[in-house]
Amino acid sequence: MAKGASISGFPEWLPSERVVEQRVVDTLREVFELNGFIGIETRAVEQGSSLLKKGETSKEIYLLSRLQEVGHESDTPIEDRLGLHFDLTVPLSRYVVEHSGDLAFPFKRWQIQKVWRGERPQEGRFREFVQADIDVIGNGDLPDHYEVELPLVMVSALERLREFGLPKATVHANNRKLSEGFYRGLGLTDVEGVLREIDKLDKIGADEVAKLLVEGCGADENQARACLELAELTAADGAELSGKFDTLCEKHGIANDSEAYVLARQGLDTLAMIVDEAARIRPGSVIADLKIARGLDYYTGSVYETFLDGAAALGSICSGGRYDNLASQGNRKYPGVGLSIGLSRLVSYMLHTAGAHANRVSPASVLVAVWNEEDRSASNQIANQLRARGIAADVAPTAAKLGKQIKYADKLGIPYVWFPADKSAQDASDEVKNIITGDQQRANAQSWEPDTVYAQQTVTVEA
Repeated sequence: MAKGASISGFPEWLPSERVVEQRVVDTLREVFELNGFIGIETRAVEQGSSLLKKGETSKEIYLLSRLQEVGHESDTPIEDRLGLHFDLTVPLSRYVVEHSGDLAFPFKRWQIQKVWRGERPQEGRFREFVQADIDVIGNGDLPDHYEVELPLVMVSALERLREFGLPKATVHANNRKLSEGFYRGLGLTDVEGVLREIDKLDKIGADEVAKLLVEGCGADENQARACLELAELTAADGAELSGKFDTLCEKHGIANDSEAYVLARQGLDTLAMIVDEAARIRPGSVIADLKIARGLDYYTGSVYETFLDGAAALGSICSGGRYDNLASQGNRKYPGVGLSIGLSRLVSYMLHTAGAHANRVSPASVLVAVWNEEDRSASNQIANQLRARGIAADVAPTAAKLGKQIKYADKLGIPYVWFPADKSAQDASDEVKNIITGDQQRANAQSWEPDTVYAQQTVTVEA
């Protein structure tokens, strides 16, 4: 984050950092659209009643007040107030319901937009940040195969970002039905509470989670231990997952003909399908990890978290899941599955840990010098001729000494400086200098082409 920022949690990237962020955005958008996703943008403000659909998040919402309401905000329930959206999934559900008559289903959308969340800011976690989401929404139903497609699209996108210093990404998947069935088979009834506590495993550890399960979710010590044993299960294929799960159920007396086991088996079969199908398309990209809980109320099936190799402290950089009941209109439901990248967090990691940086600040390839202010129009004409041919060009801000104009170009990373022909000299012509190599040659604005090695604004990684 830029030095000197006065409000914590609200990042302001420097121009060179913004270049990195924009390259990430461009890359993600390209991958999403290659896979048929359609871009949209939703409003920043939602009704409090819509924002609260996500679960226990009322303390995270930035509520809005009109001037005449200041001092009386507490008189109005959160449900009746307006707030800034803190994710892009809840606004999407509202958007789909309102525009259902104009959309083609399944509706595949990508969205890259700012969100606001009132949490404690820390390294890589912000109060104002950009999210990058993909979701598929069905009308009435949604095939399970999208639960394989979306994590693979995200892995493909993250793979493209490896050229900017990002390590290999792996999606860890679970299924809420599997977890719920197992918990109910143990005799636990507060399933959502158990999921919320299990979701804290990586943050507070197994002992603290076990304590919370006993104190807050009605579990005894044996039940809490069994929940943690389930969370320890991982598998790279469906057969391994099925075998480990059945062994655990047998150990804890969960009969394979019970309603709880049948429910768990539905989730297990879907999860096994996801892992096996992903392995056929992109081996090693998706694994079953039963500690993944996503402690949010609206997930009903598959849930995902994505981790980078060698970056355990960063935590999950992409998460999501299946939701069947978030969007509805009368008896019509719009089930969906989606994944979201915390883009600002990812960019912060790339800048400060992976060493990604822009080769230059300005997108201009050429700075056209100005001999004197009386001849500025000639310099402007040259710049316009270059721009008309798709070559990004700027004009020197003042008719300073050439050394200062070259220094100005160098500070912005502009590789070429163009010298208009000296009108006082006979047979004079324009010349252009590559200030990186020192090479200088005659040039014509109607035909000159910059060397692509120097002309492109790129993002590189420190060795």
